[in-house]
Amino acid sequence: MLHRLIVVVLCALPMSAVLAGQRTVGTMNDPRLPEVSGLAASHAHPGLLWVENDSDNPPDVYLVKPDGKLLMTLHVDGAPNVDWEDFASFDEHGRHYLLLADAGDNRAVRDTVVLYAIEEPATIADAHASPAWSIRFRWPGGPRDCEAVTVDVATGSILLISKRTVPAVLYRLPLHPTARGVLTAKRLGPLVGIPSPRLDETWTLPQFRQYLSQVTAADIAPDRGSIAVLTYRRAYLYRRSAGESWAQAVSHSPQWLPFGWLPQAEALTFRLDGRAFYVSGEHLPAPIVEVDVPASP
Repeated sequence: MLHRLIVVVLCALPMSAVLAGQRTVGTMNDPRLPEVSGLAASHAHPGLLWVENDSDNPPDVYLVKPDGKLLMTLHVDGAPNVDWEDFASFDEHGRHYLLLADAGDNRAVRDTVVLYAIEEPATIADAHASPAWSIRFRWPGGPRDCEAVTVDVATGSILLISKRTVPAVLYRLPLHPTARGVLTAKRLGPLVGIPSPRLDETWTLPQFRQYLSQVTAADIAPDRGSIAVLTYRRAYLYRRSAGESWAQAVSHSPQWLPFGWLPQAEALTFRLDGRAFYVSGEHLPAPIVEVDVPASP
């Protein structure tokens, strides 16, 4: 979670006209969603979205409609919300899971951070859940902030992207560790093509210009052909050719995808059909923007 003063900077971004390929489909107004930091498309309830808040909020996740209406609260027992910063959904062995990333670390002081896998409930009603498993890990080279996590079930991998490093760096963890204890994330390589803010993007608070290009969310497309990466000002789509690793995919220049104006955009998830993704962010009211994914060239 960034200092709230950054909102002043982001609110200074010029209001965009309706852009081709993107539209606001809903708005979250419920006071239980004050700081949305993650979205995940539900696999158990297609067409609906799971939402999480970041630090200083209850350890709850929420099921919403794309129009923003809140349908249920799922309390996660045994998973304190130290700094939940991203969210992923995936299927495995016929079961539907969510991965909660308690990996935020604004000041780079947490020696270890943790991921929690929980099973999606089958019914839409307020409920409790306990983690099916958890993964505690550290970063090579010392603590760092991370707000972007996604799952590639086909390779048994969790992909993570650092936030405050320049350039952003891609890391990997096993989805099902074979060793006990604290793991160390494996560095895969940097992301290319996310430009630093321009000098004309300083406005009234130039000290916060650096945040505009920092990575705040990520998700792998359902067909595993691309990964979408979110920053505060736009999304980037990295295409993956047949036979390429994810490290190779993010070493190519991405496609830029604007989403209009959002205050502190921190949440992204692909729609289950892969033809679009949703973006939202902190601060109520929180718009939900649907962005079309262009066909592969």
